[in-house]
Amino acid sequence: MEELKLNQTQEQRLQVIEDLRKEGIDPYGARFDRSHSAEEVKAYFADAEAKVEEKEHFATAPVKIAGRIMSKRDQGKTAFIHIVDQSGKIQLYIRKDAIGDDAFAMLKRLYAGDIIGVEGPAFRTRTGEISVRAEKITILSKSITAPPEKFHGLTDVELRYRHRYVDLMSNPEVRETFIKRSQIVQNIRGFMTGKGFLEVETPMMHTIAGGAAARPFVTHHNALDMQLFLRIAPELYLKRLLVGGFEKVFEINRNFRNEGISIKHNPEFTMMEVYQAYGDMDTMMELTEEVLCHAAENIYPDLQVPYQDQTLNFKRPWRRVQLLDLVKEASGCNELAYDCPRDLAAAQAHKLHVSIEPTDSSAKIIVKIYDEKIESTLINPTFVYGYPKETSPLAKGSKDDATRVDRFELFMYGREMANAFSELNDPEEQLKRFEDQLHQREAGDDEAHQMDSDYINALRYGMPPAGGLGIGIDRVVMLLTNSASIRDVILFPTLRRRVAGDHQDIEEQTSGEEKTQAATE
Repeated sequence: MEELKLNQTQEQRLQVIEDLRKEGIDPYGARFDRSHSAEEVKAYFADAEAKVEEKEHFATAPVKIAGRIMSKRDQGKTAFIHIVDQSGKIQLYIRKDAIGDDAFAMLKRLYAGDIIGVEGPAFRTRTGEISVRAEKITILSKSITAPPEKFHGLTDVELRYRHRYVDLMSNPEVRETFIKRSQIVQNIRGFMTGKGFLEVETPMMHTIAGGAAARPFVTHHNALDMQLFLRIAPELYLKRLLVGGFEKVFEINRNFRNEGISIKHNPEFTMMEVYQAYGDMDTMMELTEEVLCHAAENIYPDLQVPYQDQTLNFKRPWRRVQLLDLVKEASGCNELAYDCPRDLAAAQAHKLHVSIEPTDSSAKIIVKIYDEKIESTLINPTFVYGYPKETSPLAKGSKDDATRVDRFELFMYGREMANAFSELNDPEEQLKRFEDQLHQREAGDDEAHQMDSDYINALRYGMPPAGGLGIGIDRVVMLLTNSASIRDVILFPTLRRRVAGDHQDIEEQTSGEEKTQAATE
């Protein structure tokens, strides 16, 4: 428990807390009914000020605000404190003759990081800053650990993710990212319900890991004595709802895949999956354009989305191109096809320095060439369609080519953002595809789909033709907030195992001035 040991600064702050208790002052106060946020005080005062002729030192009716102390400075019988709440920061102006000797003396036991409540009128200082003239201060929560560098920011990336509460406290732009995330998700949800889609919830624990090609997380239900899997996709449950009579459904929720961690991947991530009876891949293509343009337009009305070193053009229609055509262009070999001789496909992979396995078919080799050499070049929104049947066991086959399915993936900035297809609703063909996947699992592919016999039974009752779509919400938020890593848009991302000293590392980012203040006051 090394991490929970207190350092010298923390010990000194803890002693102040004990002293307050002995004096009958609760260092962790109760409910505080605020009348305004910091930004509301500024707007309220500016409005009230506009209604009178006298501009300087105008006092309004008292307000009640609360927040965390960012900084404090004393000037004899006067003190200035800046506090911050979710809306922003505001200055407190404190005079000894206004709050009394005892209350003013208490200021020496308030530190950066403490949370206080304040009552008093708003006014504008001679320097023009809207402030609150404190008439009463209430301690709501004493801080034992000093914030890093007096709120100048927690800069170590690993520590920011691991101790998100400090990151949010210290970096206003991080708070703004997660406010935008909430707004983006609400925007998407509102768009979908406005289109007549019913939002539903399906199980998070599955008896069969199905609906996508991925390794599952495995758990055990003690009471039922059975193995369960955290879901890798809700697809098969959502399509059961189409069988049951719902025609337009969607779900925004978590999926779990036992895979590596990168700037694009987190084992626990948020997806929106959509299913529409009587639709197909083209229906989903139109819907994808509509919903993502709607989400982008609220932030970038001109649909020019800046991301890292690029500006993405979201104006419709988006580019549509076949996967096979992209690979032919990159390789210079027009004879490539999903059922071409394996030696031909392997030769192109070798020429392009793409590693393949001896068991890879021509179709898998072509997809590997695409994954490694082409995906990263797709910057503006691009629908890539015409995937091989072999790698798409839940998609309906193309009428034009028996080796292909009606499936697309959407790419932006070289990253997959969405995956969709015309849903396979032939139960016997689906059974055959599942059996093919079982053979792949037996051959060592532990990401191949598992057999879901109940889903086959559901299809035998009859499922209408349908289009299905999955959109990676985290990646959409990354794009629309110009965030470099998926961990920047997930409040508590999955990280390596905690190591000793993390909290000490945070404390080391506290400035010497803050430590001196805590030690001397």
